[in-house]
Amino acid sequence: MTVAAAPLIAERYAVIRDEVGPGVTVVVATKYVSVEELATLAEAGVEVIGENRAQDLQAKHARYGDRFRWHFIGHLQSNKVKVVNPLCELVHSLDSDSSARRLTIPALLEVNLSGEETKSGVEPAEIGPLVEHYPLVRGLMTMPPLTDDPERSRAYFRRLRELAEEHGLAELSMGSSQDYRIAVEEGATYVRIGAVLLQR
Repeated sequence: MTVAAAPLIAERYAVIRDEVGPGVTVVVATKYVSVEELATLAEAGVEVIGENRAQDLQAKHARYGDRFRWHFIGHLQSNKVKVVNPLCELVHSLDSDSSARRLTIPALLEVNLSGEETKSGVEPAEIGPLVEHYPLVRGLMTMPPLTDDPERSRAYFRRLRELAEEHGLAELSMGSSQDYRIAVEEGATYVRIGAVLLQR
């Protein structure tokens, strides 16, 4: 991805933050943003970066360090936890006991509500035991099936909110570029925004 100019990103970022309100953190997904292009995001005033790969996280953090707050939003392999622990303030994608045992930072459990085999995440029945054993779990995350109609995501977001309430969890990471408005209506506290903010 070649990102837009900093003034355009800043303008879009301000609009999105105004839309979601002060209780929702906008996490800017940078999977397809190069190390060099992160300078444009810094210039635009982006605050929270969501990275998908541990190797990319290391490279980007080495260059920009405290300029951003760092979240890990990709599939978390247990052997990569040691990379994520010192660099990030939150993991959105915890889905295994082996990774949970190694984490020293707060995390959200990724829940597979769609039943798609290609998606990571725990089953709803697994939430209770993981929450009980790992006090660093602060909430839940999900990714609904891809759709051209954002309204189709609503049922998944609503179900995630219900599960969080059942388990006494306050944080919800749900919603991306195409459906973040629906996610916020259903209680998201984090939205993961990429293309709608960054594309030229």
